Amino acid sequence: MAVVFRASSVEFRSGGGSCRPVRAFTLVELLLVLGMGLALSAVLVQLLVAESRLGAVMVRQWRERTLQRRTLDLVRDDLRRAVAIRLGSAGSSPCPLSGREPVLQISTAEGPITYTVGLPPSPIWRGRVLMRCGPAFGLDGEPSLGASQNRVVIDALVLAGFRAEVQAIGQFRLSMEQELPHPQGGLHRITTAVVVAAPPLDP
Repeated sequence: MAVVFRASSVEFRSGGGSCRPVRAFTLVELLLVLGMGLALSAVLVQLLVAESRLGAVMVRQWRERTLQRRTLDLVRDDLRRAVAIRLGSAGSSPCPLSGREPVLQISTAEGPITYTVGLPPSPIWRGRVLMRCGPAFGLDGEPSLGASQNRVVIDALVLAGFRAEVQAIGQFRLSMEQELPHPQGGLHRITTAVVVAAPPLDP
């Protein structure tokens, strides 16, 4: 038969004519281990939150870049249908400009198209906008022969957020830059540029 004597955190077992101490955890040691576990858990939670925020930023940037590419694809398709092209504010527009600056004017068989940059037509848009004044698109995705419509195609542009420049004879470089609030504070910019084939400028 064994008899166990307890003194603080040390146990003495007697039996068989011998006594040997058995080590156990003290309350202080248990509290230290618990504190270390809580600290490690807090670090892991912070890492997960930081990773989640980074993922949200990357998803937002991907979404904005996709929208920029779609907008530039729209301009590219208009340029492919062009019979004449003018850069800047030359010529007239079938839509009221409301103080916006014409940056690209395209003559097509369906009617003239004017791209302008400036203040938005309503407060729902973020900062400066790029607007397209031209023939609307039908259900088949092709421009119709109806009256011109003035529509915002992208917002949150910087001061010179859309540029159309001659790259070479028969080539134009289209670039777009947005300035958006960062989830962790401040602003970050997203830029996209493409080179497209188009008829030469109208003299």
